[in-house]
Amino acid sequence: MTAIEQYLIDTYRSAQHEDPPPPPPGRDDVAVLRAARSYGQFQAVLEGRPANHPWRAALRRLLARHRTCQ
Repeated sequence: MTAIEQYLIDTYRSAQHEDPPPPPPGRDDVAVLRAARSYGQFQAVLEGRPANHPWRAALRRLLARHRTCQ
């Protein structure tokens, strides 16, 4: 059963019991990823490592690789 099928069944059941419908699948995915990133940065600070933004670090690596190829 897919997530959409389960969502439709849960929505039907909540309507039968006059409960509020469940949130659609994938609604909070971005918030969960942001929270995981923030937690990783927090752990880095506690361990004494720099808490750099992961996109900046990836961009820095790409730019450094680009400079060495020229």
